[in-house]
Amino acid sequence: MQRRAQPWLGTLVEISIHDDLASPVLQQAFQAGFAAIAQIHALMSFHAPDSEVSRINQAAVGAQLSLNPHTYGVISAALKLSEASAGLFDIRVAGQLVQWDYLPQPEHTLTPVLPYQTREIAWRLLPDFRLEKCRNDWLDLGGIAKGYAVDQAIRALQQAGIEQACVNAGGDLRVIGEQALEIAIRAPGAPQSMAGSVSVCNQALATSASYFSAKPYGESQVSALLHGGTGAALTEPRSISVRAQECLWADALTKVVAASGNAQHVCLDLFSAEAFIISSSL
Repeated sequence: MQRRAQPWLGTLVEISIHDDLASPVLQQAFQAGFAAIAQIHALMSFHAPDSEVSRINQAAVGAQLSLNPHTYGVISAALKLSEASAGLFDIRVAGQLVQWDYLPQPEHTLTPVLPYQTREIAWRLLPDFRLEKCRNDWLDLGGIAKGYAVDQAIRALQQAGIEQACVNAGGDLRVIGEQALEIAIRAPGAPQSMAGSVSVCNQALATSASYFSAKPYGESQVSALLHGGTGAALTEPRSISVRAQECLWADALTKVVAASGNAQHVCLDLFSAEAFIISSSL
Protein backbone atom coordinates (compact mmCIF):
# COMPACT_ATOMS: atom_id res chain seq x y z
CA MET A 1 0.00 0.00 0.00
CA GLN A 2 1.17 3.54 -0.82
CA ARG A 3 -0.12 6.57 1.10
CA ARG A 4 0.15 10.33 0.59
CA ALA A 5 -1.35 13.25 2.54
CA GLN A 6 -1.85 16.95 1.82
CA PRO A 7 -3.64 19.78 3.67
CA TRP A 8 -6.90 20.70 1.91
CA LEU A 9 -10.48 21.56 2.84
CA GLY A 10 -9.44 22.72 6.32
CA THR A 11 -8.13 19.27 7.21
CA LEU A 12 -5.52 16.69 6.22
CA VAL A 13 -6.56 14.69 3.17
CA GLU A 14 -5.03 11.22 2.89
CA ILE A 15 -5.07 9.05 -0.21
CA SER A 16 -4.17 5.38 0.17
CA ILE A 17 -3.69 3.16 -2.90
CA HIS A 18 -3.50 -0.61 -2.50
CA ASP A 19 -2.89 -1.55 -6.16
CA ASP A 20 0.49 -3.10 -6.92
CA LEU A 21 1.57 -0.77 -9.70
CA ALA A 22 4.76 0.82 -10.96
CA SER A 23 5.86 3.95 -9.13
CA PRO A 24 5.25 6.38 -12.06
CA VAL A 25 1.66 5.12 -12.43
CA LEU A 26 1.02 5.49 -8.71
CA GLN A 27 2.53 8.97 -8.70
CA GLN A 28 0.26 10.08 -11.54
CA ALA A 29 -2.76 8.66 -9.71
CA PHE A 30 -1.89 10.50 -6.50
CA GLN A 31 -1.44 13.74 -8.46
CA ALA A 32 -4.82 13.29 -10.14
CA GLY A 33 -6.56 12.58 -6.83
CA PHE A 34 -5.12 15.61 -5.08
CA ALA A 35 -5.75 17.82 -8.12
CA ALA A 36 -9.44 16.93 -7.89
CA ILE A 37 -9.46 17.83 -4.19
CA ALA A 38 -7.64 21.10 -4.90
CA GLN A 39 -10.18 22.10 -7.54
CA ILE A 40 -13.14 21.67 -5.19
CA HIS A 41 -11.27 23.53 -2.45
CA ALA A 42 -10.60 26.46 -4.81
CA LEU A 43 -14.23 26.61 -5.91
CA MET A 44 -16.03 26.13 -2.61
CA SER A 45 -13.81 27.45 0.18
CA PHE A 46 -15.56 29.93 2.46
CA HIS A 47 -12.17 31.34 3.47
CA ALA A 48 -10.67 31.98 0.02
CA PRO A 49 -11.68 35.46 -1.23
CA ASP A 50 -11.59 34.36 -4.88
CA SER A 51 -13.68 31.18 -4.52
CA GLU A 52 -17.12 30.89 -6.09
CA VAL A 53 -18.65 30.68 -2.61
CA SER A 54 -17.05 34.04 -1.78
CA ARG A 55 -18.23 35.47 -5.08
CA ILE A 56 -21.81 34.49 -4.21
CA ASN A 57 -21.49 35.92 -0.70
CA GLN A 58 -20.13 39.19 -2.06
CA ALA A 59 -22.82 39.59 -4.73
CA ALA A 60 -25.72 41.96 -4.42
CA VAL A 61 -29.26 40.69 -3.95
CA GLY A 62 -30.78 40.15 -7.40
CA ALA A 63 -27.47 39.35 -9.05
CA GLN A 64 -27.24 36.39 -11.42
CA LEU A 65 -23.94 34.51 -11.48
CA SER A 66 -22.53 31.84 -13.78
CA LEU A 67 -21.09 28.94 -11.79
CA ASN A 68 -18.74 26.07 -12.39
CA PRO A 69 -20.78 22.85 -12.84
CA HIS A 70 -19.18 21.43 -9.67
CA THR A 71 -20.39 24.34 -7.53
CA TYR A 72 -23.80 24.32 -9.20
CA GLY A 73 -24.14 20.59 -8.58
CA VAL A 74 -23.22 20.78 -4.90
CA ILE A 75 -25.63 23.66 -4.27
CA SER A 76 -28.32 21.71 -6.11
CA ALA A 77 -27.68 18.67 -3.91
CA ALA A 78 -27.74 20.83 -0.77
CA LEU A 79 -31.08 22.37 -1.74
CA LYS A 80 -32.47 18.90 -2.54
CA LEU A 81 -31.51 17.61 0.91
CA SER A 82 -32.79 20.75 2.60
CA GLU A 83 -36.18 20.17 0.99
CA ALA A 84 -36.20 16.45 1.78
CA SER A 85 -35.24 17.03 5.42
CA ALA A 86 -37.71 19.91 5.97
CA GLY A 87 -34.81 22.27 6.57
CA LEU A 88 -32.74 20.16 8.98
CA PHE A 89 -29.88 20.50 6.51
CA ASP A 90 -29.24 24.11 5.52
CA ILE A 91 -26.27 25.85 3.91
CA ARG A 92 -27.41 29.26 5.19
CA VAL A 93 -25.92 28.90 8.69
CA ALA A 94 -22.64 30.65 7.81
CA GLY A 95 -23.69 33.90 9.50
CA GLN A 96 -24.14 32.08 12.79
CA LEU A 97 -20.76 30.39 12.42
CA VAL A 98 -19.17 33.78 11.75
CA GLN A 99 -20.81 35.21 14.88
CA TRP A 100 -19.39 32.36 16.95
CA ASP A 101 -15.91 32.76 15.37
CA TYR A 102 -15.88 29.42 13.58
CA LEU A 103 -15.70 31.18 10.21
CA PRO A 104 -14.01 34.49 9.32
CA GLN A 105 -15.99 37.59 8.40
CA PRO A 106 -16.26 37.51 4.58
CA GLU A 107 -14.35 40.21 2.76
CA HIS A 108 -16.05 42.89 0.67
CA THR A 109 -19.63 41.87 1.47
CA LEU A 110 -22.09 44.62 0.60
CA THR A 111 -24.37 44.42 3.66
CA PRO A 112 -24.37 42.63 7.01
CA VAL A 113 -25.77 39.11 7.07
CA LEU A 114 -29.46 38.86 7.93
CA PRO A 115 -30.61 37.02 11.06
CA TYR A 116 -31.19 33.31 10.54
CA GLN A 117 -34.75 32.54 9.49
CA THR A 118 -36.04 29.03 8.95
CA ARG A 119 -36.26 27.95 5.30
CA GLU A 120 -35.95 31.37 3.69
CA ILE A 121 -35.12 31.24 -0.02
CA ALA A 122 -31.68 32.75 -0.44
CA TRP A 123 -30.63 31.41 -3.86
CA ARG A 124 -32.49 30.21 -6.92
CA LEU A 125 -30.78 27.92 -9.41
CA LEU A 126 -31.38 28.84 -13.04
CA PRO A 127 -30.65 26.91 -16.26
CA ASP A 128 -27.14 26.85 -17.77
CA PHE A 129 -25.37 26.66 -14.39
CA ARG A 130 -26.54 30.08 -13.24
CA LEU A 131 -27.62 31.20 -9.78
CA GLU A 132 -29.79 34.14 -8.72
CA LYS A 133 -29.15 35.61 -5.29
CA CYS A 134 -32.49 36.29 -3.58
CA ARG A 135 -31.46 37.20 -0.03
CA ASN A 136 -28.30 38.34 1.70
CA ASP A 137 -27.56 35.09 3.47
CA TRP A 138 -23.98 33.87 3.50
CA LEU A 139 -23.41 30.53 1.84
CA ASP A 140 -21.18 27.87 3.40
CA LEU A 141 -20.82 24.49 1.71
CA GLY A 142 -18.61 23.08 4.46
CA GLY A 143 -21.26 20.54 5.44
CA ILE A 144 -21.34 18.86 2.03
CA ALA A 145 -18.41 19.96 -0.17
CA LYS A 146 -15.80 17.90 1.66
CA GLY A 147 -17.72 14.73 0.87
CA TYR A 148 -18.11 15.82 -2.73
CA ALA A 149 -14.37 16.47 -2.97
CA VAL A 150 -13.72 12.92 -1.74
CA ASP A 151 -16.03 11.58 -4.47
CA GLN A 152 -14.20 13.60 -7.11
CA ALA A 153 -10.83 12.30 -5.91
CA ILE A 154 -12.14 8.73 -6.11
CA ARG A 155 -13.39 9.40 -9.64
CA ALA A 156 -9.93 10.71 -10.60
CA LEU A 157 -8.25 7.62 -9.15
CA GLN A 158 -10.60 5.32 -11.05
CA GLN A 159 -9.93 7.20 -14.28
CA ALA A 160 -6.22 6.65 -13.59
CA GLY A 161 -6.85 2.90 -13.44
CA ILE A 162 -6.83 2.45 -9.66
CA GLU A 163 -9.03 -0.36 -8.35
CA GLN A 164 -8.39 -0.48 -4.58
CA ALA A 165 -8.04 2.81 -2.67
CA CYS A 166 -9.32 5.04 0.10
CA VAL A 167 -9.63 8.82 0.21
CA ASN A 168 -10.01 10.21 3.74
CA ALA A 169 -10.64 13.91 4.34
CA GLY A 170 -10.63 14.34 8.09
CA GLY A 171 -13.01 11.43 8.71
CA ASP A 172 -15.12 11.83 5.58
CA LEU A 173 -13.95 8.95 3.42
CA ARG A 174 -14.73 6.62 0.58
CA VAL A 175 -13.35 3.19 -0.21
CA ILE A 176 -13.22 1.48 -3.61
CA GLY A 177 -12.29 -2.14 -4.25
CA GLU A 178 -13.39 -5.50 -2.92
CA GLN A 179 -11.29 -5.33 0.23
CA ALA A 180 -13.33 -3.95 3.15
CA LEU A 181 -11.72 -1.52 5.57
CA GLU A 182 -12.57 -1.30 9.25
CA ILE A 183 -12.92 2.39 10.15
CA ALA A 184 -12.53 3.27 13.84
CA ILE A 185 -15.07 5.66 15.39
CA ARG A 186 -14.09 7.93 18.28
CA ALA A 187 -15.84 7.72 21.64
CA PRO A 188 -17.71 11.04 22.10
CA GLY A 189 -16.95 11.23 25.83
CA ALA A 190 -13.26 10.47 25.29
CA PRO A 191 -12.40 11.24 21.64
CA GLN A 192 -8.80 10.09 22.10
CA SER A 193 -10.27 6.57 22.48
CA MET A 194 -12.21 4.46 20.01
CA ALA A 195 -15.78 3.31 20.66
CA GLY A 196 -15.92 0.79 17.83
CA SER A 197 -15.55 0.42 14.09
CA VAL A 198 -17.63 0.37 10.91
CA SER A 199 -16.83 -1.84 7.92
CA VAL A 200 -16.68 0.01 4.60
CA CYS A 201 -16.44 -1.72 1.20
CA ASN A 202 -17.14 0.18 -2.03
CA GLN A 203 -18.91 2.75 0.13
CA ALA A 204 -18.44 6.10 1.83
CA LEU A 205 -18.51 6.92 5.53
CA ALA A 206 -18.73 10.31 7.25
CA THR A 207 -18.80 11.21 10.93
CA SER A 208 -19.91 14.44 12.62
CA ALA A 209 -19.62 15.38 16.28
CA SER A 210 -19.08 18.44 18.44
CA TYR A 211 -16.42 17.05 20.80
CA PHE A 212 -13.56 19.04 19.23
CA SER A 213 -15.43 22.24 18.29
CA ALA A 214 -17.63 22.81 21.38
CA LYS A 215 -16.77 25.92 23.38
CA PRO A 216 -18.43 28.48 25.67
CA TYR A 217 -19.94 31.57 24.07
CA GLY A 218 -21.25 34.08 26.57
CA GLU A 219 -23.46 32.11 28.90
CA SER A 220 -24.09 29.37 26.35
CA GLN A 221 -22.25 26.43 24.85
CA VAL A 222 -21.85 26.42 21.07
CA SER A 223 -20.25 24.21 18.45
CA ALA A 224 -19.53 24.18 14.73
CA LEU A 225 -22.40 21.71 14.25
CA LEU A 226 -25.74 23.47 13.83
CA HIS A 227 -29.40 22.53 13.63
CA GLY A 228 -30.45 23.57 10.14
CA GLY A 229 -34.04 24.22 11.18
CA THR A 230 -33.28 26.66 13.99
CA GLY A 231 -29.64 27.73 13.70
CA ALA A 232 -29.04 26.47 17.26
CA ALA A 233 -25.76 24.80 18.20
CA LEU A 234 -25.75 21.03 18.59
CA THR A 235 -23.66 20.25 21.66
CA GLU A 236 -24.93 16.83 22.73
CA PRO A 237 -22.03 14.48 23.59
CA ARG A 238 -22.55 12.03 20.76
CA SER A 239 -21.21 11.25 17.32
CA ILE A 240 -23.14 10.48 14.15
CA SER A 241 -21.74 8.33 11.36
CA VAL A 242 -23.47 7.73 8.04
CA ARG A 243 -22.55 5.07 5.49
CA ALA A 244 -23.69 5.65 1.90
CA GLN A 245 -22.64 5.00 -1.68
CA GLU A 246 -21.33 8.54 -2.19
CA CYS A 247 -19.44 10.65 0.32
CA LEU A 248 -21.39 13.79 -0.60
CA TRP A 249 -24.56 12.22 0.84
CA ALA A 250 -22.79 10.58 3.77
CA ASP A 251 -21.27 13.94 4.74
CA ALA A 252 -24.50 15.93 4.45
CA LEU A 253 -26.74 13.32 6.05
CA THR A 254 -24.71 13.33 9.28
CA LYS A 255 -26.13 16.82 9.88
CA VAL A 256 -29.70 15.64 9.31
CA VAL A 257 -29.27 12.78 11.78
CA ALA A 258 -27.48 15.05 14.27
CA ALA A 259 -30.29 17.61 14.15
CA SER A 260 -33.10 15.06 14.34
CA GLY A 261 -31.43 12.61 16.73
CA ASN A 262 -33.02 9.91 14.57
CA ALA A 263 -30.79 7.14 13.18
CA GLN A 264 -33.77 5.97 11.11
CA HIS A 265 -34.59 9.33 9.54
CA VAL A 266 -36.58 9.03 6.30
CA CYS A 267 -33.84 10.87 4.36
CA LEU A 268 -31.49 7.94 4.87
CA ASP A 269 -33.68 5.66 2.76
CA LEU A 270 -34.00 8.33 0.08
CA PHE A 271 -30.23 8.24 -0.43
CA SER A 272 -29.65 4.52 0.32
CA ALA A 273 -27.77 5.32 3.52
CA GLU A 274 -27.64 4.09 7.10
CA ALA A 275 -26.66 5.91 10.30
CA PHE A 276 -24.97 5.03 13.57
CA ILE A 277 -25.27 7.19 16.68
CA ILE A 278 -22.77 6.75 19.51
CA SER A 279 -23.53 8.50 22.80
CA SER A 280 -20.99 9.47 25.46
CA SER A 281 -22.32 6.77 27.77
CA LEU A 282 -21.05 4.03 25.43
